[in-house]
Formats: sequence, C-alpha cells, structure tokens
Amino acid sequence: MKTVEEIYEEMLSVFRRETGAEASAVSDLSVKLYAVAAQVYGLYNQAEWLSRQCFPQTAQGEYLDRHAALRGLERRGAVKATGSIRFLVDSALGADLTIPAGTICATAAMTRFETLEAGVIPGNGTYVEVPARAVEPGAGGNVPAGSVLVMTVPPVGVKGCVNAAPFTGGADGEEDESLRRRVLETYRRMPNGANAAFYEQGALSFDQVAACAVLPRPRGVGTVDVVVSTAAGVPGEALLEELQDYFDQRREIAVDVQVKAPTVKNVAVSVKIQVAEGYDADTVKADVAGALTGFFSGERLGKDVLAAELNRLVFSREGVANCVIVAPAADVAVGQAELPKLNGLTVEVTA
Repeated sequence: MKTVEEIYEEMLSVFRRETGAEASAVSDLSVKLYAVAAQVYGLYNQAEWLSRQCFPQTAQGEYLDRHAALRGLERRGAVKATGSIRFLVDSALGADLTIPAGTICATAAMTRFETLEAGVIPGNGTYVEVPARAVEPGAGGNVPAGSVLVMTVPPVGVKGCVNAAPFTGGADGEEDESLRRRVLETYRRMPNGANAAFYEQGALSFDQVAACAVLPRPRGVGTVDVVVSTAAGVPGEALLEELQDYFDQRREIAVDVQVKAPTVKNVAVSVKIQVAEGYDADTVKADVAGALTGFFSGERLGKDVLAAELNRLVFSREGVANCVIVAPAADVAVGQAELPKLNGLTVEVTA
C-alpha cells in the first residue's frame, strides 16, 4: 500500500506536469496537498481493512460473527466454573446453621464464587458442602482445591470455608481463530441435516460443549451417537438432556440419535525436570504441574496422548532446562468416543 509521502509526491508530480509550475515546500498549496494526501492514505487503509472483513479467512470480531451467522453459527460464550464450597464451624452447635444461597466466597486473588442453593450445617455436624459457581465466566474461575478461603460476608456462626475439590469447567468466550475454523469447516464439510458435520456443528453451538464426536451406525442402520465433552471433561446430565432434546427436534425421520458422555481413559503422568539457573524450583514445578493439568481438558476428546506432545509442553515452560517424560512410557491411543483424563501427576525436580 502507498505511503503518505508516495501519494504526496505523486500529487506534486501531477501538479508540475499539468501547470508547469513548482509547488514550494513552504507554500500554502503544498500544505493543502499534503493534507489531501493524508486523507487519501486513510481511504487506502479503510479499503484494505474493508477487504479483510469481506472474507471469513481474514474477518475479525463482529464482522466474523456476521460470516458465522450466514453459516448458521454463533460465537460460543464464556462459561462459569462450577464446584462446591465447604463451610465449617469449630464444633457442633447443637442447632442447625443455614448458609444462605448467594453467599460469596473468594480466593486470595479475589476470584469470587457464589453458592447456588442454601446449605445447612446440622446441629451435630461441623461442616456442609454447598454447590457453587464462579461469579464471572471464564477460565479464570478454574482454581485448585484449597484456594477458596475467604468469605466476603461470613454467615453468622461460620468460622471458615474451603473448596475441597477444584473448580472446573470455566471457559473463556470463543476467540476469532476458533470461530474462523468452524466457519471454514462449514464450507469444507457442508451440513445437510444427515451427515456428521450437521451433528458436530449442532453440538458445538452450545457454549458448554468443548468437543464432539459423531459415531454413525453404532447400533445398526439408522442410529447415530453424538458424544460430547465440556471444558471440565465429562458433561452433566442436564447438558446431555438439553442436547438430546435439541437433536430430537432436528434429526432425520426414523433415525435414532443418542447423546452420550465420553468414556474416560485414565492417564498417569510422571515427569522429571531440571530447573534453569536463577529460577525457583518450587515455582517452576508448580507451573509445569498446572500446564500438564490444563492439557487434559475436554477439548482432547478422541485425541491420542503423545509423549512428544507432553515433552514439548513441559520443555516450553519458563525455567525448564531439561525434562524427561517417565510416564506414559509410550503414546496413549485414544478412541473416538474416549476422553483422556489425568489420573495421577508426579513432577520431580532433579539436579
């Protein structure tokens, strides 16, 4: 694309050719021509930007959303992490103690969570587990066990809180590149109401669905299984029922569609790392453990666990000078309807 200076020089050249006169660099005409050149440069920029928005391969933001809408797709929204919070008292109170729904608790970094229903600590007990979810949607709500320790407004009589298990399932809103891949996929594999692309695109239109596998004729001719996973892994019954209703209304006539959760394939991971000079070993170890934990998300439905991929992931973490994948000793083959799940993680720092 031409620069402002190139456009300005072209305008001076045309003026010189048409009038036989030279525009002085300090003349009023020269200043006006430069101002016009700047505006023409802006038009060039606008035209180039507009041309990028005309095609799904290069469109961005709301313009990519419009391309998606033409293909019957929507950008997946952010999802809130879910889990439970344990509320505790020092000793049995002899009377039931109610934890109101909507009680807010937080981590040290002020990631907030709210209880979804009321909970009751029985008079002869010292704690109660209450379902909760993140206040703000997004992956930031995925926090490890033992991190939710602050009650913003402690219920009367409650001495503390803690999440005994991690909060999981939080996911950020879909980014442009992910949506772009889905839009372009509709051109490569056009859904026709009967093929695998139709079922995949329908399932992935749900915010909670991270991945989908379609199994044709699992129970004979005229049957289809739609296997889905969420960012947290195995989907809940509520989501499966919602998807089942969705496909029951859109399936082909006389086709038996069943929406199912994936079969979990447990994978134990053990790695040895060497920490680079100048880095804190505990910090690097925790970072590696977090990266490996995040690797086993619901997006890995039907994907093999490759030792080389794990090695690359660990070695790419800041502060890792070298690493060895002890387990799995070889690549782990994963079936189309299987979801690899981390079942035991060991990170050892060696000299």
